[in-house]
Amino acid sequence: MIKIEKILLEKVLSKALESGADFSEIFIEDRWDNSLLLVGGKLENSLSGKDFGVGLRVIKDLFEVYSYTNDISEESLMVLAKEASDGIKGKILEKQERVSNIKKEITLKKKDVVIINPIEKLPNSIKKSQKIEVMKMANEYAKNYSALISQVKVSYNDYTQNILIANSEGLLVEDTRVRIRLNIQSIASKNDIIQSAHVAPGAYKGYEFIENLDIKSLAEEASRIAITTLNAELCPSGQMPVIIENGFGGVIFHEACGHGLESSSVSKGASVFTGKVGQQIASTKVTAIDDGTMGNEWGSVNIDDEGNPPQRKILIENGILKSYMIDKLGGKRMGLESTGSGRRQNYSYAPTSRMTNTFIAAGTDKLEDMLKGVKKGLYAKYMGGGSVNPATGDFNFSVMEGYLIEDGKITTPVKGATLIGNGPKILMEIDMVGDNFLQAQGMCGSSSGSIPTNVGQARIRIKNILVGGRK
Repeated sequence: MIKIEKILLEKVLSKALESGADFSEIFIEDRWDNSLLLVGGKLENSLSGKDFGVGLRVIKDLFEVYSYTNDISEESLMVLAKEASDGIKGKILEKQERVSNIKKEITLKKKDVVIINPIEKLPNSIKKSQKIEVMKMANEYAKNYSALISQVKVSYNDYTQNILIANSEGLLVEDTRVRIRLNIQSIASKNDIIQSAHVAPGAYKGYEFIENLDIKSLAEEASRIAITTLNAELCPSGQMPVIIENGFGGVIFHEACGHGLESSSVSKGASVFTGKVGQQIASTKVTAIDDGTMGNEWGSVNIDDEGNPPQRKILIENGILKSYMIDKLGGKRMGLESTGSGRRQNYSYAPTSRMTNTFIAAGTDKLEDMLKGVKKGLYAKYMGGGSVNPATGDFNFSVMEGYLIEDGKITTPVKGATLIGNGPKILMEIDMVGDNFLQAQGMCGSSSGSIPTNVGQARIRIKNILVGGRK
C-alpha cells in the first residue's frame, strides 16, 4: 500500500481549506501497467511502467480547483495545498465575497473497505513468457480458422493500482485494483477488400481470468466475424425495425442515454433528462441499471474515486426515470447525496460522475417472437463504435456484424450498416426485450479521462430506426 504519514495528510488537507473552502481531498495513486502486442505471431511491443502521483481537490460552494504532482514530499504537498487554496481564493474574490482565512483541524479516521472484487493471482506474479504463450495460442487459432485471415493482432494488458483517498470530512481509505484484458483482432482479405473484427474480454480480476478463458472459441469468433463481413453484401438504407443482440449491443444505451443520466450533465441542465425523475422517458419494456457492486466485473469498484462504496442504481424502471448517477460536486449542485459514481482515469484528473456496469435489464421476449411480423429489417449481431452528442442524445453507431431480416427470418449478411438516431426517442421505440442478458467490456472517455466500464443488455428490438447503408 501507499506509505505516507496520516499527520501529513491532515496538514495538507487543512492548509487547502485556509481560504475558506468547504472541502478538500487528496487522491494518491501508485500504479503498475503491463502491455504486450503480438502481430503476426511476433512480439511487437512489450511495455511495463509505473505511474505515481497525488491529486488535490478543493471545493467552495460549486467552485472546484484541482492540482496534482508527482512529488509526495511534505514541502511539495504543502505548496500544492497553498496553490489550490489560492485558486479558491481567486474564485471567492471574483464573486466579491470576503475571504475567510481560517485554520481547520482535520482528524482522519481509517475506514475499512469491503472487498467485492477478490483477486486470486496478481498479474505481476506471472512470467511474461507465460502471457506471451497464451497470446501465441490465440494467434494460431485465429490464423488457422481460414486461409482468408491475412493477419492477426493480439494485445494483452493488465494493471495493478494502489490508491489512497483522504478528505477534510475525516475519510481515509485505501484500495488495490487489478484489471486485465485480452484483445484478439482478426483481419480477413480477398481481392483487395479488407475487413477486421475483434473480441476483447476483460475483468476486475487477476491472471485467473486469462487461465479460465476459452482462447480457441474467442479467437475463432473474431475470425468468423471478419470473414462473414468480408463476404457480406452492402447494407440497404432506410427506416426499418432493428434487432440488436446482447452484450456490446448495450453500447447504444451507454453512449446515447447513459451519459445523459450522469450528474455532471444533469446538474448543469446540459442533459435532455434534467428534471425528469418520475416521468416516462422510455418504453415500459425498459429497465436500466448502473451497478458497481457486481463482483469482479470490468466496471466494478470496491470504492469509487471519492472513497465511497458503489451502489446498484435503478436509473429507469419500466420506462420511468428513477434516479441519476451522482458524484460529490454534482450532488452539491443538485442537493443530493453521492451514489458512489465519482470516477477518474488517474491522479491527474478530478473525479466526476461516471458509469460502472450500465445495462438494460433482461426481459422475457424470445427471438422468434421478435422476428415475427418483420418484413424488412436488420439484425445487428455485433455492434461497433460510434459517436454521440450528449446534450441532445443524437448518435451514429456502426454495426460490426449484421444480417438482413426478410419476412420474419434472418437471411443475408450485410456490411457497412450504421444506426442513426436519438437516444431519448429510441428508448421509446424499444418494443421487445429478450431474456439472454450479457455484458461486454469497453473504455469510456469523458471529462475525467478514460475508465473501464461494462455495457450490456439482453437482445432488444427497436421497432423503427434509421439504418444508414451503402445502397
